[in-house]
Amino acid sequence: MDTIQITLIALAITGLVALLAIGLLGPSAAKEGTRRLQAVRFRHSDSALDRVEAQMRKAVASRMPKAHRIAGSGSRVEALHLRLHRAGNGWTLTQYLYGSVGLAVVIMGLVLIKSGSPLLGLGIGLTAGFGLPHMWVGRLIKKRGNSFTSKFPDAIDLLVRGLRSGLPISETLGIVSTEVPGPVGQEFKLVTERMKIGRTMEDALQDTADRINMAEFNFFCITLAIQRETGGNLAETLANLGDVLRKRAQMKLKIRAMSSEAKASAYIIGALPFIVFGLIYWSDPKYLAGFFTDDRLIITGLGGLTWMSIGVFIMSQMINFEI
Repeated sequence: MDTIQITLIALAITGLVALLAIGLLGPSAAKEGTRRLQAVRFRHSDSALDRVEAQMRKAVASRMPKAHRIAGSGSRVEALHLRLHRAGNGWTLTQYLYGSVGLAVVIMGLVLIKSGSPLLGLGIGLTAGFGLPHMWVGRLIKKRGNSFTSKFPDAIDLLVRGLRSGLPISETLGIVSTEVPGPVGQEFKLVTERMKIGRTMEDALQDTADRINMAEFNFFCITLAIQRETGGNLAETLANLGDVLRKRAQMKLKIRAMSSEAKASAYIIGALPFIVFGLIYWSDPKYLAGFFTDDRLIITGLGGLTWMSIGVFIMSQMINFEI
């Protein structure tokens, strides 16, 4: 290998080590201590205002773009644990890491055998090995979140019927955990189990809100906290909340329908260069063989992929609407 290949491989390895170090290191001790003290104050305060403020913070954070850490986690490792839990597939952190590393090694070996370029194999292997599992987990989280959102208004209606029939709120939560299928029943079952071992309803709901980090459930917790402080008809309040959540879901569906044409255009524009490259390489491999052997073409191709990735990211943000 010449100097350019050695330099690029060294930069790739250095970047990988830096990413792993950033991913495994947590926040500073001072910031972590302040965050935990604030969380303890919100969690154990007797004032309903503190609880409502905590829920409002989480509701606002769930609507903001995701940062390098998930809201409610203290480090990136803990954030990865939360992501795997929210996916609902039962994967452990060890299984996820072993699967990512194994996929990276396999793809790296296949590309190296096909092209003979260690630099290209390293780049594609690392990108696919750590990018594809992350995208798959994100897809599972989104699918589970959509299922939770679609069934949650039905759970609130079941709570309203139970309260109007004279049942206490703790018993209606247990009915929801057994009658509503899917993620809603699973999360409410965890709430009732925590209440059975001595946790208060507010703390059990707060734990669930921290874990799933969904605006709809945060609204539900805010409603209960305000009602316990001010009093009033809880059944009527929850009925209004259920109606608001249904209208919010309908608005999301309308936005999805109106933006479907723009999304289809973005998908076609983003996938067309890769499709054309694959078809040309399939019909005449020698015509594009230089992209796998020539250092200048490899660097040019990686630069083009970088700029295309930036463009696809910008298009995805332009068609991503949130209400």
